[in-house]
Amino acid sequence: MNDIKVGLAGFGPAGSFFHAPLIAATPGLRLAAVVTRDPAKAEAARATGADVVESAEELWDRSDLIVIASPNRTHVPLATAALEAGLPVVVDKPLAGTAAEADGLIRLAREQDLPLTVFQNRRWDGDFLTIQRLRGELGEIRRFESRFERWRPVPKGGWRERGGPGEIGGLLYDLGSHLVDQALQLLGPVTGVYAESDIRRDGVDADDDVFVALDHANGGRSHLWMSAVAGQLGPRFRVVGSERTYVRWGLDGQEDRLRAGERPDSPGFGEEPEERWGTLGVEGDLRRVRTEPGAYLDFYRGVVAMVREKAAPPVDPAGVVAALAVLEAARVAASERRVVSVPASVAQPGA
Repeated sequence: MNDIKVGLAGFGPAGSFFHAPLIAATPGLRLAAVVTRDPAKAEAARATGADVVESAEELWDRSDLIVIASPNRTHVPLATAALEAGLPVVVDKPLAGTAAEADGLIRLAREQDLPLTVFQNRRWDGDFLTIQRLRGELGEIRRFESRFERWRPVPKGGWRERGGPGEIGGLLYDLGSHLVDQALQLLGPVTGVYAESDIRRDGVDADDDVFVALDHANGGRSHLWMSAVAGQLGPRFRVVGSERTYVRWGLDGQEDRLRAGERPDSPGFGEEPEERWGTLGVEGDLRRVRTEPGAYLDFYRGVVAMVREKAAPPVDPAGVVAALAVLEAARVAASERRVVSVPASVAQPGA
């Protein structure tokens, strides 16, 4: 069977460090063409064996599948154009700036009878997979604490930090897209959102220090931190259950390995050494628990099945609509300093 030819829109960090290596390592996929106008990025893209083109429209005739890893503000227009051109689409997170825009893309994909999915790769972090494995031992999960913190006192620049609301930049939509998605997957629908959002660094125009608190319909709570100005990092996860608590420090290692140029299909790629494992238990009775191997490749394996076999998408975009509704509520909550309710019609996360 011929490989699925992939057209990749964007070759920044998302396109070059995540999508291109994962596509190259997934049986059944071939990176056929990349859109970029940057000479250095074009040279790097050609090194993968892909053609380089200057506009997304040039991808349509060269591709069987479109992957959108361009700046956030372009996600909806590019996904719309690709679907209208009759092509299946993968969109990097966030799918859109609003739940309504995401709903529109889902409706268009259904009208076109085309698959659409979203690259929520953090569902395949080893530590998050571990939490799911441990659910029976944790008991009822009462509080989910999740942090994605960095120490970057000097801004890196670029649209994520300098762009206004139209760019859909800032940490709430960048890292928050991951943390909210994981909270919904673990604890289900959200009824109320409280948030604090600040710009702490000079020369930055988008939020770089954010806290979000979620009330879940099942009585659980999620506390989510995302920051570029944390001089000492908190635990990545602290999951408080009725029977036991799980604590894990440090980020999943797959991103660092991809950035270092390791192939994601190399032996042991997603595994972690014992000294990085988290702990499970209660005071006086703690034990280290093995971290599940991280599995970003499983997303693209699911994409192959989605395209070839009409299997369910690896990430149901309907669940992403629920996460976007939470992010929108968080933005309002931070601005107006109040708890914001999430409409029940968009509160249900997908599979």
